[in-house]
Amino acid sequence: DGSLYTGITTNIQKRLEAHRTGKGSKYVASRGVATILATKTFPTKSEALKAEYAVKQLPKDKKEAWFTQPAPQIPL
Repeated sequence: DGSLYTGITTNIQKRLEAHRTGKGSKYVASRGVATILATKTFPTKSEALKAEYAVKQLPKDKKEAWFTQPAPQIPL
């Protein structure tokens, strides 16, 4: 449907498989997974959660820009 999903995990392959089998989030279960646009590693879970929240607050065009930037910067 063109929507973008943002989430955190410590194991991207395991999380992707959970989404593909309907065991991930309800959001993805209802829409499916098309592709992974980007990944970013954070030193702590706290920083990852802050970045996830910041990205989720962005309008779609700014999310798309964040995904296409070579070194995305998110205010934490």
